[in-house]
Amino acid sequence: MSKKRNTAEAGSGHPIDAPALLAALVAIDMPVDAAELASRLKVKRAGRDRFDAALDALKRRGDVIVNRKGEIIVARRIDVVAGTVTGHADGYGFLVPDEGGDDFYLAPREMHKLLHGDRAAVREVGVDRRGRREGEIVEVLERRTHDVVGRLHEERGVWFVVAENRRISQDLLIPADARDGAQAGQVVVARIDEQPGADREPVAHVVEVLGSVTDPGMEIEIALRKHALPFEFSDAAVREAKRLPKEVRDADRKGREDLTKLPIVTIDGVNARDFDDAVWCERDGRGFRLVVAIADVAHYVKDGSALDADARERGTSVYFPRRVIPMLPEALSNELCSLKPDVDRLAMACEMTIDAHGAITGYRFFPAVIHSRARLTYDEVWAWLSSPGRIDDPRARALMPHLSVLYALYKVLAKARLARGAIDFDTVELALVFDDRGKIERIVPAPRNDAHKLIEECMLAANVCAAGFLAANRQPALYRVHAGPTTEKLTQLKAFLASAALALGGADAPTAGDYAKLMREIEGRPDESLLQTLLLRSLQQAQYRPENIGHFGLAYDAYAHFTSPIRRYPDLLVHRAIKAVLAGNRYTPEGASWSELGQHTSQTERRADDATRDVEAWLKCYFMRDRVGETFDGTVSGVTSFGLFVTLDSLNVDGLVHVTELGRDYFRYEAARHELRGERSGVVWRLGARIRVRVARVDLETSKIDFVLDDTPVPATPAPRRGESRQAAAKARPGASARPRVSQPLSRDDLPRGAPVPAGKRAKRR
Repeated sequence: MSKKRNTAEAGSGHPIDAPALLAALVAIDMPVDAAELASRLKVKRAGRDRFDAALDALKRRGDVIVNRKGEIIVARRIDVVAGTVTGHADGYGFLVPDEGGDDFYLAPREMHKLLHGDRAAVREVGVDRRGRREGEIVEVLERRTHDVVGRLHEERGVWFVVAENRRISQDLLIPADARDGAQAGQVVVARIDEQPGADREPVAHVVEVLGSVTDPGMEIEIALRKHALPFEFSDAAVREAKRLPKEVRDADRKGREDLTKLPIVTIDGVNARDFDDAVWCERDGRGFRLVVAIADVAHYVKDGSALDADARERGTSVYFPRRVIPMLPEALSNELCSLKPDVDRLAMACEMTIDAHGAITGYRFFPAVIHSRARLTYDEVWAWLSSPGRIDDPRARALMPHLSVLYALYKVLAKARLARGAIDFDTVELALVFDDRGKIERIVPAPRNDAHKLIEECMLAANVCAAGFLAANRQPALYRVHAGPTTEKLTQLKAFLASAALALGGADAPTAGDYAKLMREIEGRPDESLLQTLLLRSLQQAQYRPENIGHFGLAYDAYAHFTSPIRRYPDLLVHRAIKAVLAGNRYTPEGASWSELGQHTSQTERRADDATRDVEAWLKCYFMRDRVGETFDGTVSGVTSFGLFVTLDSLNVDGLVHVTELGRDYFRYEAARHELRGERSGVVWRLGARIRVRVARVDLETSKIDFVLDDTPVPATPAPRRGESRQAAAKARPGASARPRVSQPLSRDDLPRGAPVPAGKRAKRR
């Protein structure tokens, strides 16, 4: 059958796909019911299923609305806007229009008709008291929330579930005989049987009892379901994984370069189990020859396979404290694809020549077989590099010539990055130490050393080559892009800098180099942490896109993720694209466009970050619940109209000092200046201010901590003396961290040096 006849019912003469139906409704220019529309289009009985499917698609997208008489109306003719609903814990919400533009405010009475995440069509009915356009729900287009994780409660014989996701403000009613044996206070998963309406609450039944909220690992079980993270592989994917070989076969070696004689090694965190990159380097005249070998996941995970479908759905591995939700089954991620020592493994290699100034003068990609000589950790490598004269380990002595060249290369690449003007945010990292029950026992510094940075610079170089290779060969792929600051954020930043007698270069289009130059200028100032926080917050979120707009933070014209295909789906796509070019072909993913894959993988990355942040926040609340009444020093890390967010020194624990705790005064919020200013007292609280607080309340249900001011004065973090690091200066005040942790719009994958990593995640990657 031809493509043309695929969109038309034989004999009708009229196409019956969704665009054709919409065009027909526009042409009819009046409301009609489905039967009349089918009659006008001469749809025969055999084509009715296709007609109904096309009409349903128009309804889901919000292009058409069905009125009370059952007639179909073109939405734009009655000023109806379709979009996705975002709920708020206080009961109201917003509709984010599909077509873009300002959101619609939805009052609690409107939000009662649906749930966070649903799709709906709204009509503008005016503006609220804050000047936002207000919407009225015309129709719920799609119910997207079906399973809800939360705590089961009972009051006067009425059972209900309070959702862990605070954006779902409605309680779910649970019939007494639908509890599946769950008791009050337990965490359960409830499946919605009746969706909410204007005059009714959602009704559900319990499908899974998870247990007590304080059970070991419960915070992760909740996060998995709250954020809809896939955590079980499909049966088809499991079967595919079982059919894979346990080791590299002779047939797999064909067409590959044999690098098994190369003394290549992996360098990772002490708890890492999936080794996706290995490195080797030698001197090449005054420059270097670097080989970065990456696990050849694409050889085993084929496009369109069940393994690929599961990996695409997950988008990324998720690293919780003490638990990993891998993107691929462990048979691949920890075994067959992992570049373990003393076994042959398949790899995609990038060989680079780098001159004495850190410039990449040539590169090539090729499939290879490698044999890792050692599984090394960052700490042991740094111990060897920092004290080479005291090495007595035979293995270390054998590897040191290779590692010394790698270290020399790192120093060259680091200088090149500085000259390039890449942004280098210096932030303090802390690690969570857990007890046998999986709860935080203590929070300790996790210093990053040059071994971390050595590997990261090697990975950055390989990623840049991957992006350049794809661009030069006009092969579509996903780039890791990072746009410069928006006009609005840049204006706000410049206004604040002007008040501090500072200026950001670059006029209306600053570069990463302009940011880096300003950061060097503010180094050592008393307000350095405040200024660095504002510079960081002015930047946009990095994302995956098929359009190459460069990477602002790293100061690269083109950048792609190539080095972690075991744990990131975009890297797997880049591998397939590179392989296609090497074979003289062109790679097009099955089942989705590049743009759709970019949006999806960016969303899965944010989903993973949100889930790990939730888990960490709950664990920190559990850790702090025995410290109510204790006093801590901290830094104001956020200023809002309702109070100050404070990050405690040496703990990286966040809490709120409510505005009512700041004194008997009216405090005016100045958003542009990031401050609260008392009208009567003149007291000013600004972002970055040093503060001493007392823990007043810890709420495990909401994962929130409340602080109150302590009257004891707190010293400022001392500025470093010339030639002294900020970390060394901070030691002048025991227990104080050198710099507050700030919210990060760029991930470790974007700003590799000094960027904070969620606790429990490997201190790795580019």
